[in-house]
Amino acid sequence: MDVAMKLPTLEEAERLLREAGERNPGPWTEHSRQVADAARRIAHRMPGMTADSAQIMGLLHDIGRREGVTGMRHVLDGYRYLSGLGYEDAARICLTHSFQNCDHREIFGEWDCSSEEIAFIQGYLNKVELNDYDRLLQLCDSIAMATGCVLMEKRMMDVALRYGVNEFSVRKWRSIIELRTYFEACLGCSIYELLPGVVENTFGFDRARPES
Repeated sequence: MDVAMKLPTLEEAERLLREAGERNPGPWTEHSRQVADAARRIAHRMPGMTADSAQIMGLLHDIGRREGVTGMRHVLDGYRYLSGLGYEDAARICLTHSFQNCDHREIFGEWDCSSEEIAFIQGYLNKVELNDYDRLLQLCDSIAMATGCVLMEKRMMDVALRYGVNEFSVRKWRSIIELRTYFEACLGCSIYELLPGVVENTFGFDRARPES
């Protein structure tokens, strides 16, 4: 873990996620674990990044869902919760992971926050200079479903079908694709080469299954 970063230990992050899942059970907890695993695998190959830190952020990026079934409010609830524990860098990811262009309008679904709360979120995003951890968690959130990592386009469609799209959706998708391009240039390979089960998870079949 990066010594200077304000993060819990990996064991503590796993405990926080487990407790949150007991408060509000749902596939979001397994999605968080899949994001964490993907972030760890990619960060391990990235210069200047620490795999443990990336994994911790992945485990906690949706921790605001501990408060119950909500929409975009979970980003603020997560930020407040982890800030209260003193984990500022993990709290930051709660707010940045959904906003590739630091624009609160770039969401799927609806805001279930007050106008004052949305203004706080946008004010925070206005001050943020996205770093590689922010970008990595945005990327991994865009390829990880509860059942495992999939082609980015399948995840995009899954979210769009569940929550709908708006006038900012295409810009958001383009930015997500640019994230993949950025990391692949740094890695010198496709991100999918580092992630297990992408073909099986995307297309719903087992390549190891013998032909009948």
